[in-house]
Amino acid sequence: MDRVCHFEIPFSDKNRAGKFYTDVFGWQINDVPGMPYSFVITTPVDDQHHPKEAGGVNGGMCERGDQGSKSPVVVIESESCAQRVKDVEAAGGSVVMGPTQIADMGIYAQVKDTEQNIIGLWQPLGQC
Repeated sequence: MDRVCHFEIPFSDKNRAGKFYTDVFGWQINDVPGMPYSFVITTPVDDQHHPKEAGGVNGGMCERGDQGSKSPVVVIESESCAQRVKDVEAAGGSVVMGPTQIADMGIYAQVKDTEQNIIGLWQPLGQC
């Protein structure tokens, strides 16, 4: 069974969004060097940046663009991002973007389900 492993929140104003989530929920927002992306820490992490608490999920924030979602995205981890994209298409969904390798971390894609919701797909590199 694939599990929810991450979430993404798009923003129009990075500072305003970061302040909102920090002020309201106490989350930490950490910029990723060399990428237009920020990690959102909602639960304590270990040395590999994995949640310490069972069921804990952290996320990210990125600029709202022309492609991808205009609202938050749930990201689901699976053994093969490419296979899940095929599964989505076979079930009546469609591909929004990817699969694309993200640095040395993993492979990412976004798909639409049959209700037009955008879902992220994630395949960690070296772990599956």
